[in-house]
Amino acid sequence: RNGSDYSAACFARLLRANVCEIWTDVDGVYSADPRQVPDSIVIDSLGYKEASELAYFGAKVLHPDSMVPLVENRIPMRIRNSFNPSAQGTLVRSDRKVSSDEVKVLDPAVGVKGFSTMQNIALINVEGAGMIGVPGIAGRMFTALHDANISCILIAQASSEYSICAAVPGDDAQKAKAAIERTFRFELYEKLVAAVTVQKDVSILAVVGENMARIPGVCARVFDSLLNSGVNVMAVAQGSSESNISIVVQADQETRALRAVHAAFYMSRLTLAVGLIGPGLVGSALLSQLQSQREQLFKEFGVDLQVRGITTSKKMVVVKPTDDPLDLSSWKTTLENEGVPCNLDSFASSLKQAAVPVVICDCTASPVPSDMYEGWLTQGIHLVTPNKKANSGSMEQYHALRQAMKRGNRSHFFYEANVGAGLPIISTIRDLMRTGDRFLEIQGIFSGTLSYIFNEFDGSVPFSDIVKGAKESGFTEPDPRDDLSGMDVARKVVILARELGIEVELDDVPVKSLVPEALAGSDVSIDEFMQRLPEYDAELGDMASKAAANGEKLRYVGVINAEESKCAVELRQYPSTHSFGSLKGSDNIVLLRTARYDAQPLTVRGPGAGADVTAAGVFADVLRLAAHLGAPSAAEL
Repeated sequence: RNGSDYSAACFARLLRANVCEIWTDVDGVYSADPRQVPDSIVIDSLGYKEASELAYFGAKVLHPDSMVPLVENRIPMRIRNSFNPSAQGTLVRSDRKVSSDEVKVLDPAVGVKGFSTMQNIALINVEGAGMIGVPGIAGRMFTALHDANISCILIAQASSEYSICAAVPGDDAQKAKAAIERTFRFELYEKLVAAVTVQKDVSILAVVGENMARIPGVCARVFDSLLNSGVNVMAVAQGSSESNISIVVQADQETRALRAVHAAFYMSRLTLAVGLIGPGLVGSALLSQLQSQREQLFKEFGVDLQVRGITTSKKMVVVKPTDDPLDLSSWKTTLENEGVPCNLDSFASSLKQAAVPVVICDCTASPVPSDMYEGWLTQGIHLVTPNKKANSGSMEQYHALRQAMKRGNRSHFFYEANVGAGLPIISTIRDLMRTGDRFLEIQGIFSGTLSYIFNEFDGSVPFSDIVKGAKESGFTEPDPRDDLSGMDVARKVVILARELGIEVELDDVPVKSLVPEALAGSDVSIDEFMQRLPEYDAELGDMASKAAANGEKLRYVGVINAEESKCAVELRQYPSTHSFGSLKGSDNIVLLRTARYDAQPLTVRGPGAGADVTAAGVFADVLRLAAHLGAPSAAEL
């Protein structure tokens, strides 16, 4: 192969040419195989050593032998495309080491030039306690392979000398195993060597760059990208020159691994594949915010948020791994025209094919997606959601989700928007607890709807009229009983109590329902409920009038007594001078009383409902996830 290239190199050496041009059918040497990595780019220049490493590991456009005549005379080679003569191609030149001053300012990505893979590889492992400290074990193993005329592609050995592994061509796997077993037949009989095992169907991923040894952080970025993509590393080999890091992975994870490391060095510091469930009010607002901020996040922080899937309860659309992410300016049209019947299992598995970390944003209030959280977390899929169903469900489910994160290869579950929409309530509680503070009590007005209703209700106007006005203004759910029942507040109380370590079930929380018992049944329609609600105005009217006479106001609150591990949802009276009594509009407010913040509780106050602020809370969690996965904490301008 490449006889004409070799001949050209020989003539270039004889003629002491300024450059040797090799014309082929591609634009140059790519950063990765474009058939596996559509985002690969043409490398503008390579050192001889880098080109040789890539050629050995499968870059077919080059052959290592064709460069030999050029290296001694330092004659550069340029790879050009016969079908695209205007392209500059790839220049292969003398190796260049970066200076010490350059090392201090260069990004790790500069140290890596390209990636390549070898398929049909088998991993031979020899292990046993009898190998420890015994000279010649490795030599005998490699002599056995040599005598069997088997090429050893990669070698790795633990410093304990308990095991040695070697990568060989897959077709020679059984032949290699038999040769090694013959050589160590005595040690195998005496159990000094425990076993000679073969792992078939593996591939080698090569990371190539002549300056990797001098630029810190290259290995860290490689292995972080593999970890975040759920790729299992089976073996690693790296010479002291550090121009090549060879990584053995399972064959079915080869493409995922290649795309992951390529994205980490050539696309962005961190790429996230985003799948959105429920493009309703909150979901649509989130997509709008992602669209407006994506370019800035990529430019300033190197974070690329790619929305690759959207699903409703009926239709879904997921782009192929080789396609660009969804165009968020036309996602509704795409979903309508290209959507297929919704299948959440298929939705998640299709997203995982993107070979980058996947986060699913569940912007529904449905129990259907939340019932699948455990499985997704176990698969290594990250979750961000304002959906309260999972975290306020049974304690068994609550603990199962936490265990799933441990099983899921560092999968993360963020749910700041479960309580207070975009308000930093859960994160503040966690920060206080992690720094050693002890909680005494939490009180809060957690419902924007009930906050609005009781900020308007003082007894001078019937309660039913206030509810009617709130419904007409869009402050309530279509069925106001969903708000007046207090169950939404109870769920939020349960979620916060569990953050404090309190084991509490939703049924354990006493809830003061504002829905008359006679009107609570499903046999009572919404219209009938609204028509009959005035019949029950007297009780609440009396309470509000008495409170007003005492300079107090009624407030619907959730309370957590951390010292006694008790929770309640109640209608309480507060002085007008109290922070609850002076609340206006539909704001939420939470008082966090701790050992440090006892005399004056820490207060979090602001809009606790609305599509935009809830979406902002979800968006903030996505960025929090990005930070956990390695995104920089400050803009790199």
